[in-house]
Amino acid sequence: MKIWDKGFSVNEKIEQFTVGADRELDLYLAPFDILASAAHAKMLAQCGLISEAEEAQLLTGLAELSVQVESGTFQIEPQFEDVHSKIEYYLTEKYGDAGKKIHTARSRNDQVLTAIQLFIKEYCEKIGQKILTLADVLLQQGEKYKSELLPGYTHFQAAMPNSFGLWFGAYAEHLMLDLSLLEAAHTVADRNPLGSGAGFGSSFAIDRTHTTRELGFSELAISSVGAQMLRGKTELTLAFALAGLGSTLGKFAYDLVLYNSQDLGFVELPKEFTTGSSIMPHKKNPDVFELVRAHCNRLRALPNEIMLLTGNLPSGYHRDFQLLKDILFRPMMQLVDMLDLLLFAVPALRVVPGVINQPKYDAIFSVENINQLIQQDVPFREAYRRVGQAVDAGDYMPHKDFTTTHLGSIHHPGLDELKQRLQQTRTRWPWASAV
Repeated sequence: MKIWDKGFSVNEKIEQFTVGADRELDLYLAPFDILASAAHAKMLAQCGLISEAEEAQLLTGLAELSVQVESGTFQIEPQFEDVHSKIEYYLTEKYGDAGKKIHTARSRNDQVLTAIQLFIKEYCEKIGQKILTLADVLLQQGEKYKSELLPGYTHFQAAMPNSFGLWFGAYAEHLMLDLSLLEAAHTVADRNPLGSGAGFGSSFAIDRTHTTRELGFSELAISSVGAQMLRGKTELTLAFALAGLGSTLGKFAYDLVLYNSQDLGFVELPKEFTTGSSIMPHKKNPDVFELVRAHCNRLRALPNEIMLLTGNLPSGYHRDFQLLKDILFRPMMQLVDMLDLLLFAVPALRVVPGVINQPKYDAIFSVENINQLIQQDVPFREAYRRVGQAVDAGDYMPHKDFTTTHLGSIHHPGLDELKQRLQQTRTRWPWASAV
């Protein structure tokens, strides 16, 4: 069944190619298409385009479909090209003309677009909650290990003393920055395109503000042409947010791979979090974080892929947009899995104490030697020269009381301020805490 059927059959090869992966991917959209169809039916009844009896029938049928979706029994069989045709067929088979009337004053264009807007809006809310929770977990780990020092590296060379409080707090702070990108995606998705039709509205006197309220959108997409232009823009805005998260989480995973290595040995993973080698019995590989890193690199490629797909298209709908689902939906779900994995794994990380006390890290206290000389009224440049020459000559002695008298911000890495900011973030973006 096709909602555009005009009495002729499409060539089987053409149909297979044009349907693509829609039957599988549209299962993500099913609950949202049902919600939007119910709101549309209520609006049609309010405007006198269907009767109250027909409205009741449609809402009953849509509620039945919703139960199927929630129970996992909803399917899109091969005779349907997408979720929209399956839902309309179900309503028509049960209620005859009432089912045939559900498509009044809408197009598949605004039908698909509304479901995608709702899907992405809810997705932003769900992963926003996970991001806030992960930031909280990182701050808890930072508080637990704030006094444990580790060498800070630049250019892959030991540079200056760092602390795990500072390190964990840095990633918590950047997750809150990433939430700002997610807020932008949520804002773009929080606009109602239903009733814009194929991009040119409807001659019926429909009430689009009714469906906006009914579906919980904050705003109405006013211009019908502009509403259609959300297709691609909503996905691209989300892709930038996912890429930002991918950058943060991928860097975190890379740090853990390095810190878990024998050469550094800053952290230990529980052995059950690692995998082994088929030939080297001593190996405990951090594959889980290597895969997180790889998946995050794929997330970072999403904006470019979407821009290449949509960047040369004029206004209006084009079938090219169908591929946006194939590009975006699976990575969206992969990110959910990664966040769940990190929420499980991060609390189990064990910091190895005392790593900074190894002689090979003596030189990272050189700045403190300089600061000690400055406190003795030696100009900075002269102090820098003296310490540098001592290092080169092998006469350098680290400022050993650093660990007890000069920790400063390393021992107190702004964790209290970051906890306060996290609470402010929850207050500012309640949508990220509501699911």
